[in-house]
Parts: sequence; structure tokens; C-alpha cells
Amino acid sequence: MGIQNWSEDIILVDLPSEPQMADELSAVTEIVCDRGDCDVVMDFSSVDIVTSSSLSALLKLRKLLADCGHRLVFCNVAAATKGIFSITGLDAIFEFTDDKFVALAGLQMVPG
Repeated sequence: MGIQNWSEDIILVDLPSEPQMADELSAVTEIVCDRGDCDVVMDFSSVDIVTSSSLSALLKLRKLLADCGHRLVFCNVAAATKGIFSITGLDAIFEFTDDKFVALAGLQMVPG
């Protein structure tokens, strides 16, 4: 768990489970606001449920990044958690990959 500067322009976040997820998302949002020049990969490996407040924080982070032309990519999302995104219609808004290496490679190949 934690926040890592994967490269000059990519932040990798190993999300903790609820209720610590809210604190981690706040920290990531603050870092993005300070830097303003990065993409974010969120690893959901330790996440089993996503609360409405975390969904709200993820939407705010996505908007912040999109407004600057950057991307938010989710990886290792469990089927039950992905179901939450599907039921709420948020699966069409967020970007998903199977694992963090696919996400990181995809971001590094696309000029940002």
C-alpha cells in the first residue's frame, strides 16, 4: 500500500481497503493538485468494497486529471468491485486494465 512516483509523470497508488481508502484518495488528490502534470494508476488488489464517498473521491480525482489532459487508470479490480462500477454506470467513465504493468506500459506509450 502507498503512493509511489513510478516515473516523472506517473503516480502508482496501491489502494488500501476501506476505511483507509478515503485518506489515501485525499493524499493522491493533494499530490495531483501540487504536481498537475501526471497520470495516476490505482491498484485495487487490496480493495474488496468501494463506498459511495470513495466513488465520489475517485470521480473528483478523474475530473481533476482529465481537466489537465491526464489519465486515471484502475487495475486489479475484483469482479465484485467491478460490479459496483457497472451497476452505477461508472465503468464507462473509468479506464480499467488487468494489472499495473499493463496500465503503466499503456501510459508510457501514449504521449502525455
